Amino acid sequence: MIKIFVTDDQELYLEGLCLLLDKQPGIKVVGSCRSGNALLSQIPSLDADVLLLDVNLPDIEEEVLLKGIREQKPDLKVLYLTMMRGTRYIHKLTKLGIQGYLLKNAGIEELKKAIETVASGQQFFSKEVNIADDDDFRNTITIGDRQIGEILSKREIEILKLICKEFSNAEIAGKLFLSISTVETHRKNLISKLGVNNTVGLVKFAIKNNLID
Repeated sequence: MIKIFVTDDQELYLEGLCLLLDKQPGIKVVGSCRSGNALLSQIPSLDADVLLLDVNLPDIEEEVLLKGIREQKPDLKVLYLTMMRGTRYIHKLTKLGIQGYLLKNAGIEELKKAIETVASGQQFFSKEVNIADDDDFRNTITIGDRQIGEILSKREIEILKLICKEFSNAEIAGKLFLSISTVETHRKNLISKLGVNNTVGLVKFAIKNNLID
């Protein structure tokens, strides 16, 4: 029996996933939560083989969360769930020590295979992404149709568009009635969430995902 713990901030998705998994032979959901900090508080007493973890939780950065998990449960298998297809981002997360990366639009058979593979000590990556090509790591930054709003907030999208128009942090702050430090934080969060290195990467992402012309 593979024991699963699930963390996702979307309540309906979380509840549906737990119900679906509990119906699968050989799989048992032992718990769930909706935030990274709630997860960290439960890690010391967590009795699970695989953690299904939303890659984009609003209350904590993935690097901080995974470091906290590893410090307390270094052998816990982590299977990330995400809408993001960019292989640059996958490459970044594998460096953080995850065992698997699965798109949320995966079917139940692929999900079961991913869980079984990760539980056995092997890595699993969604069939829709190719991590073997180094060019993909450098150049591919794409997100599935109509899913950008689930990854970026409206404010982040607004700031991204202004960045692409070459407005400075101070100019963006003036336009949106924000402090410069708040804009700087949004810019850093965009770079982190999208797995890019700089403003050029943000612009390429925006172009590929039709956020700007």
